[in-house]
Amino acid sequence: MTERTVALILGGGVGSRLYPLTAHRSKPAVPIAGKYRLIDIPISNCINSNIKRMFVLTMYNSASLNRHIKNTYQFDMFSDAFVNIQAAQQTADNKDWFQGTADAVKQTRMELNKIDYEYVLILSGDQLYQMDFSILLDYHKEQGADLTVATIPVVKQEAMSFGILKVDEEGIIQNFYEKPGGDIVEDWKSPVSDKLKKEGKEYLASMGIYVFNRKVLDELFLEMPDANDFGKEIIPYAVNDHNRVVASYPFDGYWTDIGNISSFFEANLKLTRFLPQYHLYDNVDKLYTHARMLAPSKFFNTHINFGLISEGCICHAKEISHSVLGIRSRIGKDTIIRDTYIMGIDYYQTVDDIEQLPNNELLGIGNNCFIQRAILDKNVRIGHNVHIQGHESLQDMETESYAIKEGIVIIKKGAFIPNGQTIGYTG
Repeated sequence: MTERTVALILGGGVGSRLYPLTAHRSKPAVPIAGKYRLIDIPISNCINSNIKRMFVLTMYNSASLNRHIKNTYQFDMFSDAFVNIQAAQQTADNKDWFQGTADAVKQTRMELNKIDYEYVLILSGDQLYQMDFSILLDYHKEQGADLTVATIPVVKQEAMSFGILKVDEEGIIQNFYEKPGGDIVEDWKSPVSDKLKKEGKEYLASMGIYVFNRKVLDELFLEMPDANDFGKEIIPYAVNDHNRVVASYPFDGYWTDIGNISSFFEANLKLTRFLPQYHLYDNVDKLYTHARMLAPSKFFNTHINFGLISEGCICHAKEISHSVLGIRSRIGKDTIIRDTYIMGIDYYQTVDDIEQLPNNELLGIGNNCFIQRAILDKNVRIGHNVHIQGHESLQDMETESYAIKEGIVIIKKGAFIPNGQTIGYTG
């Protein structure tokens, strides 16, 4: 079935919940795990599942995403494989930008229908997971489904943040509700295993991953010409139409939605664990990205404990604990880094450049700094003796060079923090 499938990866909207990381880039272009970008996850899952025809639907700040895809995903000229960017555009028939997930797919059909396909796999560009889509497609066919929604069991508190559904004993969706409130969420429990009941995971949440039969998707767009969103409009309508079979595909692997700063931060730091739930070290299900010809990282008298280290780093730090270092990270002497994601640097500075820079404005982190519970975006300049510390007690705020959100300090892309500055928690 995979050869008859085309994947549409939704780039999302403005990405305000991930701001300031999305100030100059789209959500799928946000760096993750030190050397990858979020878009690499759904694309890699597709490639590993033998789905090699993909469209990435974008609207905001897509320049760096376009560049990354162009430089990374180049297939054999004798293959029909491709990853194409489909940006929102105004046409003679439509003057609007993408109004929602369904509208983005609707506006892409002109390009989509230039190729031959039978199934449409719709994915999000801001999730961290590994899934074999060929198994999902086989399940879709076995169920005789017109539409299949991938689902994951969640607890009551999480249920109120997702589209929640009820299934029968055959796995067919009977009801669907987008983000039920606390007053009605108890009514949305589904039949689950005893193990999941003990864990309190009695609710089935939509993962935002859908398989449509091509004919059914076309019919739904014709029947609901004003519908803009899958979760709020298309899926509930299809479930309530008893002439269509809408199946739930239960997924029991690791999955997290990178929806806000705290979920992004935690997902990255969890990768430093001895056996993280998201497995980067796999011989088969590889995570692909742009191949950079970088030297190995080198360290001088640095104690590293639970560190995920990318290529090309030069580190004189005293300590790296529970932290991720992105490509080309540079860290000075006696600096301590804890519970922090450093995205790295896009290029090396030459010796001549370094000699001419005033006030120690080198790319990277200076000497004798302390950094904890922070995200440092690309190409930051941190001076000497700088103290940066996030804490749950901190109020959200923003300056020209940094922001504090959800107790996490985010140093903005390209920002300069001068010698001796203190940011965040001082207790």
